[in-house]
Amino acid sequence: MRMDTRQKIVNRAVKEIQNGMNVNLGIGIPTLVANAIPSHYEVLLQSENGLLGIGPYPVTEAVDADLINAGKETVTAVAGASFFDSAESFAMIRGGHIDLAILGGMEVSETGDLANWMIPGKMIKGMGGAMDLVAGAKRVVVVMEHVNKNGEPKIKKQCELPLTGKGVVHRLITELAVFDFTEQGMQLIELAEGVTLAEVQEKTAAAFTVIDGI
Repeated sequence: MRMDTRQKIVNRAVKEIQNGMNVNLGIGIPTLVANAIPSHYEVLLQSENGLLGIGPYPVTEAVDADLINAGKETVTAVAGASFFDSAESFAMIRGGHIDLAILGGMEVSETGDLANWMIPGKMIKGMGGAMDLVAGAKRVVVVMEHVNKNGEPKIKKQCELPLTGKGVVHRLITELAVFDFTEQGMQLIELAEGVTLAEVQEKTAAAFTVIDGI
């Protein structure tokens, strides 16, 4: 994926973060959000491997190989950060103390189901924390490309990959559009600049309604 496409998604995703939140950023595109959070915000980023208070990615001379996030990337820690074991970290997630989880996605269904942890037949190291996050975080926002590398829709009527959770996605952000999942179904609430409704309809396999004004 081109970096400008990633940046479009990140720029929109950071608007979901509010001052004072405890936020978990998933592996992949979500981790890039850390560098885009406004500097005047007091936000604590949480990682499943036991860190609350992740800072931006380190410059080369500040890299500490022992300071990593859940994706095993080197990170920094902000003033006031705390370190703890995985049991404490998952208790934090399961206890409802994470205000927002921004996660990557492989597929999302029109009913808000999420598949993001495995592709059958490919080696995986484990399910990670996504299943706990979609169940324990107060709000779940998924960020991903609108189509896969073959140009096929990743937003489907039903997910074909193994599910991370059913009906767990509150908002979906791609480089083309923003969708909400409500009791009335999947709703298109925003189009990215320069994107037409026809393009989104062509590249989306799920059924959705469109809010007034689009």
